[in-house]
Amino acid sequence: MANQEMFDKLRDAIVSQNIAGTAELCKEALAAGIPPLDIITKGLSVGMKIVGDKFEAAEIFLPQIMMSGKAMSNAMEVLTPELEKNKKEGEEAGLAITFVAEGDIHDIGHRLVSTMLGANGFKILDLGVDVLNETVVEEAAKHKGEKIILVGSALMTTSMLGQKDLMDRLREENLRDGVKCMFGGAPVSKKWVEEIGADATAENAAEAAKVAIEVMQ
Repeated sequence: MANQEMFDKLRDAIVSQNIAGTAELCKEALAAGIPPLDIITKGLSVGMKIVGDKFEAAEIFLPQIMMSGKAMSNAMEVLTPELEKNKKEGEEAGLAITFVAEGDIHDIGHRLVSTMLGANGFKILDLGVDVLNETVVEEAAKHKGEKIILVGSALMTTSMLGQKDLMDRLREENLRDGVKCMFGGAPVSKKWVEEIGADATAENAAEAAKVAIEVMQ
């Protein structure tokens, strides 16, 4: 089977909420020698983008999103050990404090980014979803003096606005100069990141890992 055909099958399994089938396809793809990163970026993530677009257009609803998310989680259980194998030993990139903004519980992209960062040498402190800005600031203060990057995601415009407030709070607490800040999610743009004075954004989880490493150098 050509790689593209496999990527299409992975994409479709996510879109159709095929929970068991997605994990099996990942095993097939690995057995065929396809790198785990390609399985994620060229197959699974394409499916999740379609699911997100359909949700935005009110073509599908929360139960379907959750089922696709479960399919993605099952896939990541298969792929994470393979990503870990490629992790560069002894190359600690820093501490990534990852979280989903207050008022937002969309954690699929967040979990994927956390996994990719971990596979690329970051120590992960995952605060979860619907996280208050003051919690993020407290954690940043606890780890003051360490190499830190805050990695926040928001899928809704309303939760995205909290990113500006977070940047303001970091400045007020004199923590801004000691941390790097990267934000992502559907409504987040480079223009927005520049406007609020953050350091970076990324289009997808694989790019997020690359950008985070660049920002930390």
